[in-house]
Amino acid sequence: MNILSIGGSDPSSGAGIQSDIRVFSKLGVHPLTAITAITSQNTSKFGIVEPVSPNMLKKQLDSIFSDFKIDGIKIGMVYNSKIIKIIYHQLKKLKIPIVVDPVIRSTTGGYLIENNATKDFQKYIIPLATIITPNKSEAEFLTKIKISTKNTPEKVAKIIQGMGAKNVVITGFEEKKNKVSDFVLEKNRKYIISGEKIPKTNHGSGCIHSAVIIHSLAKKKSVKESLYFAKKFTQNSIKNAKKIGKGIVITDIQSKKGIEEDLSSAINKFTAMKEIYKNIPECQTNFVFSKQKPRSTKDVLGISGRIVKAGKNVLVAGDLKYGGSKHVATALLSMNKKYPEICSAINLKYQNTTLSKIKKLKLTVSSYDRSKEPKNVKIQGSTIRWGINSAIKNSKTIPDVIYHKGDFGKEPMIIVFGKTPKDVLEKISKIKG
Repeated sequence: MNILSIGGSDPSSGAGIQSDIRVFSKLGVHPLTAITAITSQNTSKFGIVEPVSPNMLKKQLDSIFSDFKIDGIKIGMVYNSKIIKIIYHQLKKLKIPIVVDPVIRSTTGGYLIENNATKDFQKYIIPLATIITPNKSEAEFLTKIKISTKNTPEKVAKIIQGMGAKNVVITGFEEKKNKVSDFVLEKNRKYIISGEKIPKTNHGSGCIHSAVIIHSLAKKKSVKESLYFAKKFTQNSIKNAKKIGKGIVITDIQSKKGIEEDLSSAINKFTAMKEIYKNIPECQTNFVFSKQKPRSTKDVLGISGRIVKAGKNVLVAGDLKYGGSKHVATALLSMNKKYPEICSAINLKYQNTTLSKIKKLKLTVSSYDRSKEPKNVKIQGSTIRWGINSAIKNSKTIPDVIYHKGDFGKEPMIIVFGKTPKDVLEKISKIKG
């Protein structure tokens, strides 16, 4: 997946293009960039802005659109009217999600748009937005209205929506009782997303928030799903903010270590596979990875919900959590007990065509018959443990795949095992290929 960031360069890497590259890379997508302006700034002060020439911006965009399939675009700093008009003419016919982050002023004090460019921003940039993400002061700047009891966030958001944005999010419109809230106005509904207030002045949280939103939209998640995920991700980045320079702290992308990062990356690649929705069973899919020598499902990392099928799209519904999976984790525990090197697994829809491909690839396959399951096992709820143990009881080599053909009221299933999520993913790629 490729996401394009159009914005200014921040040499501190706290915000702007450099921040977007950090976010997109962490989320497992390829970042593409088009620079609108060069800034001199750090964590203590803002220096000067030097916009690129309109021709240079056009050439950057031409080179990107002629070579890459773009799945989503984020627009940040645009600075002047000439740049705004170039962006509009290049993007106006596109049918992909676009997030507009109307950066007006840097946290360290510099203005990031010329005063005489505001009308053109409203006329040309805002109508491009699938979602626009002004903070409270930016929303007030764009509408020339102060948010108050009389001029509610909804009233201000409707004015911005009237400028052409499909969905409006006013971030941080209200802070009270250790909570900070965002007001959301979609086409036919409104709601508030609240989160923990983190009393820490930082550099970069707005850029991270909008970058995560476009990543989620590009993965076909709904507006609401995207905003909730971005809120949580951004809060974690503020909590993890570090004092790198002499001034304010810079937000730090939530660092996933070890098995979390490996599993997260594998899940992103799995959901991006072509026509993978055909392999999602009715009970949906989970992808797991365990610590060495896991003792229970609490030592197995999985998705607290599922990887679910939504039409021809595949979405991750839930977060990574130890103990997040029950069934696939139990299957892994049984396999790991005999073969300690096997620490990852995923369940797929049982299909005769899939099983045929598996056998043609000469992968090691085992199976069990659920109709032969002892009654006492059914009563105890140990079906999966019994099934995997039955399948590997007499095996002399480690099975790559274990399957069963179901039973009355029980869906047939294929489980792919491997040493790591990457190992599992490689086997799935061969099966699908």
